[in-house]
This record gives sequence, structure tokens and C-alpha cells, in this order.
Amino acid sequence: MKLKNIIFILGIGLMMIGSISCSKTKSYSELLRDEEHAVNWYLAQNEVEVRLPEDSVFKTGEDAPFYKMDGQGNVYMRVINPGDKNYRAKSGDRVYFKYMRQNIADLKAGLITKDDWIGNAENMATSPTFFVLDETNLTSSTKYGTGIQLPMKWLGYYSEVELVIKSIEGWTDQADVIPVVYRVRYFPAEY
Repeated sequence: MKLKNIIFILGIGLMMIGSISCSKTKSYSELLRDEEHAVNWYLAQNEVEVRLPEDSVFKTGEDAPFYKMDGQGNVYMRVINPGDKNYRAKSGDRVYFKYMRQNIADLKAGLITKDDWIGNAENMATSPTFFVLDETNLTSSTKYGTGIQLPMKWLGYYSEVELVIKSIEGWTDQADVIPVVYRVRYFPAEY
């Protein structure tokens, strides 16, 4: 009789632990909502232009506005340096880039500071990464997401941008919904 009571109590305890752990897991829609809040928090600290300039001449510099690059608001771009407008990538060109990135949700939560960047831009020993412009079948072109390619449609090689990219346009090996801010510099294949 005592063994049945112990098994019953253990079973109830395991069910309670299971229900507690399940309630702590966020649904996909909750993760997307959190991502939206984090991106809005980040962008609220900056000027944002919801329309691209008609003449494709972006305001540039460290204090330039972020431009909404797509209709859904998945990618925002600040142009630090527009690069060489006479030397631009064409569809199918290999574009090299060096980057630093931050998790915006971690930044919002205070888990990292504005000085905590990770990536390959500061380490000259690491080779730059690349994508083939407009190619979505190559892992090298989609690993960092399609959002990282958008600036090359308007800017020249040697440009530098800051990008806010939501997870839907972000890197493909991401398991969670994580909004990211990138600092990216673009180079031609002969770099």
C-alpha cells in the first residue's frame, strides 16, 4: 500500500514539474512579439526613415537615420559610408564582407553592452565571409540571411552599414527568434 502511495505522489510531482517547465517555454508568436519589442526599443533610440530616398542618395554617417528597407520592417539600414558608387556589385557577383553583430534582445535586457560585439571584422586573422548577390541556393549566400545582401542593391563596394535584421531575414542556422544589429563592410572579390 505504501509503495502505491509513493508512486502516486511521485507521479503527481513529475506532472507538476512538467507543467511548470512547459509554461516557461514561449510560443513562436510570443517570441516574435518579444523580437518586435526589442527591435522597436533599439530603433526608438535612433532616427528612422520609413521611405527610401527617391534619388537613392542616403544620408550617411554614424548619426544617419535607419532606413526601412522592406515593406514588412524586417530590415533597417544606416549607411555609415556609401562606398564607391561607380563600383557596384551585380547579380551573381561574389561579395565579401566583414561584420560585427549584437543580439538586440540581450542588449535590451542588459545582458550585454553597446561595446560587446562579436564577428570577424576586428580579427584580421579570420578570412572575410562572402555571399553571391541574389543567389539563394548556396549556403554561403544564405548562412547570414538575405537581409545582409540588401545594402548591395543600393551601395557600392567598400561601403559600411549598420543593419537591424529580424530573425526571418537573419542567419539560417539560428534556432531561436533573435533580432540582430550588424556592422558590415563590403568588398569586391579581388579583396
